[in-house]
Amino acid sequence: MTTAFDATKFVVPPGKLREHGELLDNEFFWRKHFQFLQDHGYTLRPRYRPDWRPSWLDTSKNWLHCEDGIPTVRPLLDATRADGTLVMLKAVHRINSPDEIPVGKHLSSKQLQSPKNHCVPYLDVLDPPEGSDEAFLVLPFLIKTEQAPFETIGEAVDFFRQIFEGLGFMHENNIAHEYERWLIFSLRDCKYDNLMADSKHLFDCPPHPFNNFMRRDFKKPASIITSRTIKPVKYYLIDFDLSKEYPPGGPPRLEDPPWGGDRTVPEHLLPGEPPCDPFPVDVYCLGNCIKENFLDGWESLPGKQGFEFMRELVDDMMNTDPQKRPLMSEVVPRLNAIIDGLSDRQLRSPVLDVGERLTWRQRATHWTKQFIRRVRGIPAIPRA
Repeated sequence: MTTAFDATKFVVPPGKLREHGELLDNEFFWRKHFQFLQDHGYTLRPRYRPDWRPSWLDTSKNWLHCEDGIPTVRPLLDATRADGTLVMLKAVHRINSPDEIPVGKHLSSKQLQSPKNHCVPYLDVLDPPEGSDEAFLVLPFLIKTEQAPFETIGEAVDFFRQIFEGLGFMHENNIAHEYERWLIFSLRDCKYDNLMADSKHLFDCPPHPFNNFMRRDFKKPASIITSRTIKPVKYYLIDFDLSKEYPPGGPPRLEDPPWGGDRTVPEHLLPGEPPCDPFPVDVYCLGNCIKENFLDGWESLPGKQGFEFMRELVDDMMNTDPQKRPLMSEVVPRLNAIIDGLSDRQLRSPVLDVGERLTWRQRATHWTKQFIRRVRGIPAIPRA
């Protein structure tokens, strides 16, 4: 016997926790726009179909183990384009975030095409449906930077190089990111995804964007099948909802703090919070990203071994006096000089937490693999 089901009533009551895989209240936004998006060539997962019937009904399946039991939170949702390409959709309120679309489109324009441009490209922008102020950005399907852990210091160095180069490119074009908190590990706060990786090729199947451990098709856990050293990864700066372009040679670039998610910015802690220049703030926060994720750790998560070569540069980037911080045009060549001074053995060393040690078998496996790669001429620092 088939259980009667009304999808319009299968929603979590206000103030209650999900108990049976119900839609969250804000997920109705995506169900409401399912047909609009499909008409434009983008198909959402079954959970958001107006006629959705949960796959676990009338079965012994636990809804927690079903793909259509996994919720999302606005403003992001994955979709399949008409040609089969996986993409991410982002709903953008044009009035509340007036700069995100024009800044992102400018960064995606032909005139700014450059190997130094590590800003996520806009594949498409869908104008709001009638009666709405919500436009839709179509973005590449990217993955959390550390969902596939860095295997060697050289792989992490390539990440440093790309994100430093990317922020330097934005500043070179008079655009401040004015980001949320840049955290790259999936167990940290929700701002980690401002730095993302095009790393689908490291997995046997693209991971589910809202359940990191499973494949997107939910048939089994996602498995890492190769490394960044063998198949290099490109990293992107995303989320330009706070970003702003400033005219060259214009008035002083001052904004009222605080903004973003990094509550340690010295300028944001001054009495009275006077307006401050967002460009040195970007420099500080990128330095803090490296400090928290690699050097010193953050809250209960430890730092990493072997990254002290970044300490002096990071300390300068985080100088409490914004006037004494280097410009990104100075930071990038300093980083390149640091990288040039690293030995092949340093670069091929494993990435380990502070206090972590490999067993003799793990050490043998790691260094045998590195020896083979070196003999094969595979560089210690990947190049996407």
